[in-house]
Amino acid sequence: MLAALLGCGGASSPPPVDRGASVRPYTASTIALSSAVSAPASASASPPARPTTPPRPAAALTAPPIHQWPIPFGASRRREMAAYSLRHYGESTYVLSNPKVIVEHYTETEGASEAFNTFAPDVPDGEFHELPNTCAHFLVEPSGRIDQLVSLRLRCRHTTGLNWTAIGIENVGFSDHAILSDPAQLAASLRLTRWLRCTYRIALGNVIGHNESLSSPFHHDRVPAFQHQTHSDWNHADMVRYRALLARLPCPR
Repeated sequence: MLAALLGCGGASSPPPVDRGASVRPYTASTIALSSAVSAPASASASPPARPTTPPRPAAALTAPPIHQWPIPFGASRRREMAAYSLRHYGESTYVLSNPKVIVEHYTETEGASEAFNTFAPDVPDGEFHELPNTCAHFLVEPSGRIDQLVSLRLRCRHTTGLNWTAIGIENVGFSDHAILSDPAQLAASLRLTRWLRCTYRIALGNVIGHNESLSSPFHHDRVPAFQHQTHSDWNHADMVRYRALLARLPCPR
């Protein structure tokens, strides 16, 4: 079952790190600063055009409680992410800058630790056998606890064709329906997604399920084998329901 996690393969690893780490408070200014990191880019191939004018200042919206539970993402993994970005997107960088998409996933695991232990070791993924290993920025647990695994400064391999501009959220569970039916988990997922969407000024229509990735206007990949690859998690019908609920939580003006 772990082999299906993010569609990019599972792996065993040492026991997870201490989950008792303190919750780090986040603010919109924290995220705005994190997106300002720069890195070299290659001009060998260009991704879809990005805005030429800076985004409007982030709205002042209080972040939900976020538990810091980072996977290892050191210098080697960052170099691998830059090399991956060059192969797939034509730009040599590991930096996630001004993201335009949020992708919802589910883990196909019983608990968060299994997902963490899939992402933590930096080994080739089981589907495409590439480095770095797959990952996601956040986990949302059935209890409503939100774990941050990867800095929002960093690109993460969670959705083929969109990793250059997408934030990945893994909801712990085995189906869209299970998550939509869990009040605590659904409320936490919506709070997190709303905060990210409002902070980065991401359009409601660009909050998508993994299964909708090929229809995103931001989707592109230079590698032919990746150009039509997607997964079944968070299908369109369930994401219509999710976006309708999210629309009830507008961004501050």
